[in-house]
Amino acid sequence: MNGLYSLKPWYAARLAGVRAGCAARGVSPDTLTWAGVLSGGAAGAALALLPAPLAALPVALLLAARLAFANLDGALARDTGRTTRRGALLNELGDRAADLAVLAGFLAVAPLWLVATAALAATLPSWVALAGAAAGAPRRNGGPVGKTERCLLVVIAAASGWYVPVLAVLAAGSAVTALVRLRWLWRELGAAEAGR
Repeated sequence: MNGLYSLKPWYAARLAGVRAGCAARGVSPDTLTWAGVLSGGAAGAALALLPAPLAALPVALLLAARLAFANLDGALARDTGRTTRRGALLNELGDRAADLAVLAGFLAVAPLWLVATAALAATLPSWVALAGAAAGAPRRNGGPVGKTERCLLVVIAAASGWYVPVLAVLAAGSAVTALVRLRWLWRELGAAEAGR
């Protein structure tokens, strides 16, 4: 169950021209990672400062940019032969920072405990994927509420003003996504050990 993550190859193909332009201009993949973090922060600020539904368009555009930068940084590094361990580390930290910056926007419109719960839950799928990769399994992405679905939920909140219900769905869906990834990784690692 890959959710909207299954659209990643299609989306990457749409960004090919942007990637080529960045490569031709010598843009650093790390710059794109930071641009994604700033886009996430700006989306969080728009969510906090603008009432629904006025927040919907700026939040949607900024989150679209955040997803584009998240796609472009690694792809640009691979295309230009600039993949590094430090770049991979920055990419992971940037993704988490962008997620948390977006969710921080809810602090102005929802209870602190719910925002904190949703923020913690939103990081769980990545923790599971990174733990699996550290154990030697392939990196597992996607799921019912991955990064793309979280962005879509934030746009729904910005458009509707349903901040509390959206945060509850985001938190529960992220936890389910972590469990789905963990189950897959557990089977994958078990099969690898049995095949030795």
